[in-house]
Amino acid sequence: MYPLWESLKKAKNCRWVELSHSLNNQSPYWSGIPDGSVELSKTVYDWGEPMLDCLIQTFKFPGQFGTHIDFPGHFIKDAPLSESYGVKEMVFPLCVVDVTAKVAKDPCYAVTAEDIKEYERKYGPIPDGALVALYTGWAARWPDMDAMSGIAEDGSENFPGWSMEALRYIYEERNAAANGHETLDTDASALAAEAGDLACERYVLAKGKLQIELLCNLDQVPPAGAVLVAACPRIEGATGLPVRVWAITQ
Repeated sequence: MYPLWESLKKAKNCRWVELSHSLNNQSPYWSGIPDGSVELSKTVYDWGEPMLDCLIQTFKFPGQFGTHIDFPGHFIKDAPLSESYGVKEMVFPLCVVDVTAKVAKDPCYAVTAEDIKEYERKYGPIPDGALVALYTGWAARWPDMDAMSGIAEDGSENFPGWSMEALRYIYEERNAAANGHETLDTDASALAAEAGDLACERYVLAKGKLQIELLCNLDQVPPAGAVLVAACPRIEGATGLPVRVWAITQ
């Protein structure tokens, strides 16, 4: 009788895959953020209160904490922030590009435009409005910050990520809406060191696109055909926010 309800029943029969990390007070975050910036589930109103017997907590965290979404104003001054994006812009066709074999040989591997084209030869063109996610296997290192950063004996960071050419391809040759990855940053560490900047992330946000960092469970999602949903609090003026992200797939 009600078509959307029937569609929901069908959707509930699909697989729903969690793509975000669970968070607690020991979860890592970027070292540049001051100590004390994370305080989750602090009790401010406890059981046994005579006015109302209930439990109330507060939550303090950086916008870029755990699995999170970045808005353009994170890197680009006066660019759009959280309130500029509506609920329809939080749902995407999901394309998962598997580069785990290449990362196994080179932990600093930067995905290339040719990697994306090879994906398209197998699964078809990246659709308009897609979120293109890199599956590198890096999520298995969570929540060890040194392992996530790929800290070597010399103190250098070594982790995979995007290259500028790959990002230009998905945004300029295709009309992707967002990119995602399992790592802490968009840029592969070697490219970031060479540029002296997170140039790839700066490019994405300057294009007015979105990105979701620190994804997980991408191995449980098919390369093409799934839908990704991202949900976050409706906080105005946010440069980024932790997100609950899931994929709906057959």
